[in-house]
Amino acid sequence: MLVIDELSVRIAGRLLIDQASAHVPTGARVGLVGRNGSGKSTLFRTIAGEIAPEHGSIGLSPRARVGRLSQEAPDGPESLIDVVLRADEERLRLLAEAETATDPHRIAEIQTRLADIGAHSAPARAAEILAGLGFSESDQARPCSEFSGGWRMRVALAATLFAQPDLLLLDEPTNFLDLESTLWLQKQIATYPYTVVVISHDRDLLDNAVDWTLHLEAGALTLYRGGYSAFERQRRERQALDLKLAKKQDEQRRRLTAFVERFRAKATKARQAQSRLKLLAKLEPVSAVVANEVRPIVFPAPAKPLSPPIIALEGVSVGYEADRPVLRRLNLRIDPDDRIALVGANGNGKSTLVKLLSNRLAAMSGRVTRADRLDVAYFAQHQLDELNPDGSAYDHLRRLMPDAPEAKVRARAGAIGFSADAADTPSASLSGGEKARLLLGLATNAGPHLVVLDEPTNHLDIDSRAALIDAINDYPGAVILVSHDRYLIEACADRLWLVASGQVTPFDGDLDDYRRLVLAEGRGGDDRDRKPKGASRGDVRRAAAQLRLELAPLRRRIGDAEKTVARLNDEIARIDTALADAGLFARDPARAAQLSKDRANAVSALARAEDDWLAASAAWEDAMRGADVD
Repeated sequence: MLVIDELSVRIAGRLLIDQASAHVPTGARVGLVGRNGSGKSTLFRTIAGEIAPEHGSIGLSPRARVGRLSQEAPDGPESLIDVVLRADEERLRLLAEAETATDPHRIAEIQTRLADIGAHSAPARAAEILAGLGFSESDQARPCSEFSGGWRMRVALAATLFAQPDLLLLDEPTNFLDLESTLWLQKQIATYPYTVVVISHDRDLLDNAVDWTLHLEAGALTLYRGGYSAFERQRRERQALDLKLAKKQDEQRRRLTAFVERFRAKATKARQAQSRLKLLAKLEPVSAVVANEVRPIVFPAPAKPLSPPIIALEGVSVGYEADRPVLRRLNLRIDPDDRIALVGANGNGKSTLVKLLSNRLAAMSGRVTRADRLDVAYFAQHQLDELNPDGSAYDHLRRLMPDAPEAKVRARAGAIGFSADAADTPSASLSGGEKARLLLGLATNAGPHLVVLDEPTNHLDIDSRAALIDAINDYPGAVILVSHDRYLIEACADRLWLVASGQVTPFDGDLDDYRRLVLAEGRGGDDRDRKPKGASRGDVRRAAAQLRLELAPLRRRIGDAEKTVARLNDEIARIDTALADAGLFARDPARAAQLSKDRANAVSALARAEDDWLAASAAWEDAMRGADVD
């Protein structure tokens, strides 16, 4: 159990956590939520022992191992598989000692412990985790230093999961993942055998992978049962109750104050007035704070709509090196009101496609037709580093609106969430979420016909993501969306395009179909070497059929048990019919005794067959549920 008792933590003079308490049950899967800057990462660092609390304590079970996702990507000449295996320090220590130990008793203890922790199957488990996070078998043997920072952060996540600490702390683990790896991680968190606390703004993950929600607000912690949607409902109910109680208390306070003011000077009422003064002093104000409203995000509508299609691709190939296209033979069209989400593992060409559509990358071959006067807004996470650190939101907008009066520029700054002093704050002092909001405002300032969003949510908290969903749904133009946030895709996208094996094909299904396909296929192969797939509902059915084929022995066991149960029930019914003959015991006592014995044996066999049927059926259901196959 994790026990947070009257904890207070101050950073740079600011009290982030103020006498907060919470008890997290052993084995719980907890989502830690709260606004950006509320102190969630600080709480993690305190639990991990990196920050000393000002007051209070953190209590853990004796000898509990705490594992925290590193914020620094591993680097060096070691292979990915070696980096992950190195995370299990006990295994490494025991293997090293086994090489030098001479005492037979100690050797036996070492080998027993190695067997207990599954040391000899560890390489296979490490490879499975890396595969789930998108690394092919050949990738796993490559040096860590050959990969980019985002991919090395996946290795850090793999190492943390492999170590299986008693308390696993994950801080925004999906930021560097694609949708496919996010779906895989969601399943890992949901089935983690020990306690896990995850900071995330991914609502789908928080609804499907956790069973508790720990809310950090105004320095206080409140633990709710259930995922994020359940937390929101309970919180609204509590706020409504607090607001009602606060209004009732205000009315009581007004009545008491009026009585005191009226009768304070009267001798006959003085004692009553004094008693009411004491009651007033004891009336502690009820906290009825309702969540601060997040400023909306607005995408201006295009000044003049265009006729469909706004973009058409015919036999297009695109890439970065001559004769080595990333995507081939693209035949696609985008209409003015399309809402299209791109799915497919990282490295398959989603970013290449959005660069082509936004005219940031030229086609190698084929024909690209764009509507006249087409205006495309493009947002990508790497653009955060391109903001002028000394420039404020006002300064950045002024460059886009050189002839506009100051009032209009400041009105536009306010519309994208930067009013008053915030509009003059240098971008270097803005949070990641504020920078993302600024970039979204700059990209869409001119009222584009098409908005291309490449991972727009990485730095946005849940409330800001809700504002982004509203902006997309209110915007009348077309949207192309690349995101690992399933909730965002489901709320905004009307169609899915699957980017895989050098192709882009419409996906005939929804995200639930795609999730089944991903989990049924597994995450292990090199996408570049896979046979192209049609990505239709037929693929999903075939994947499900393959899984059922693998589970065929279990299904046969269920069928055999059902037949045995039916046969034994028939046999018992036949015996009961014979025993119902009142004259049998007088006529043939030996046969009557044998039938009674046969019935007892049949009843025992029936109980065993029913137990076997129940066990096999439960195993089948668990396997099917684990693969999420209907």
